[in-house]
Amino acid sequence: MKKELLMASALVSTMGIASVAEAVTASTSGHHDTGLQGTNPDLSTSDDTIAVSNNSSFSVSLSETTDGGVGISTSFMLANEGVNTGLGTAGFSLAFTDGSKLDVINAGNAANSHDVSVPGGAGKPDGITLTSTNTTQTGLDFFGVDTGISFEWHSAADFMADGLKIGASYSVDNGAAAGGSTKLDSSWGLGATYVTDAGDTAVTIGAGVADSTYKDSGTNPTNNSGGFHIGFSAVTGDLTVAAGYADGDKVNPGSSTNGEHEVADNTVTKVGVKYVTGDITLSAGLTSADGKDSDTMGTKGTTADSIDITEAGVSYAVASGVTANLGWKSTDSNDEGASETSGGTSWYIGASMSF
Repeated sequence: MKKELLMASALVSTMGIASVAEAVTASTSGHHDTGLQGTNPDLSTSDDTIAVSNNSSFSVSLSETTDGGVGISTSFMLANEGVNTGLGTAGFSLAFTDGSKLDVINAGNAANSHDVSVPGGAGKPDGITLTSTNTTQTGLDFFGVDTGISFEWHSAADFMADGLKIGASYSVDNGAAAGGSTKLDSSWGLGATYVTDAGDTAVTIGAGVADSTYKDSGTNPTNNSGGFHIGFSAVTGDLTVAAGYADGDKVNPGSSTNGEHEVADNTVTKVGVKYVTGDITLSAGLTSADGKDSDTMGTKGTTADSIDITEAGVSYAVASGVTANLGWKSTDSNDEGASETSGGTSWYIGASMSF
């Protein structure tokens, strides 16, 4: 008990918190999306469907500044009704007087913090379910992982050069036994973003690299989660054009008897365009990705899987914080080099209210 008390006292004194608790500054934010989502699967045995789509979130941000000028902040979510998403509880962020910042606990991977945003569709036309054996990754930051016991350092703006900002992260082993499943042991990441002007065009270049190690009581993955991404965004007036490319490997931990696998030599290419005219935003995007998947025993992956996505959307700003969305998405899938019928098209029409 004495050791626990000493550790608690050290933490409090380190963060500069007074012995008497006082209220920190709190703010809330969130959104509610509601609409209709339609799906038109390629699979002949599946029917076209129309369903109600709701998605809500409510989050709380807490912050305070010490007498020395160091900002301390964190956040948590009270609700997040999105599919396959968690509550997004954050660790602590320390903002220093020189403009740099340090995230501690659930910090993430620095490579993910510097991927360029590429325009796509609008709303959430995501009702098409692909064959589970197609594990191709379609995001630019698919390889950036961490254990949660992690930190990420963010430099101040104009680090060593005007317009440059960099970051670095590291996560350590959380002590979980591998057993019959693969577990992440440690990881690191580096990222950089450079912003400059080329005439009337604002150009942003982002890049990141990451790697990791795993442990397994049986056979370790042949490849770890790791790779690189690079992308750019050019904004000229109301027009935005962006593109990104990623190359790497992805390990999906799990029991070797229920789908433990890795995706090797996965590449992702994304291009997108967005144009704003008054209260209307038009957007479109293309994604092309492929990769070889295998379980840890190497029984799959003789040929590549692939996913190609075409999407477009229109958004209309109805009022402050209220946006109407119309989106369309087409997904083509190939599993082990052969065309499959689990793709299709989907659409969404609805509205979003944010605060």
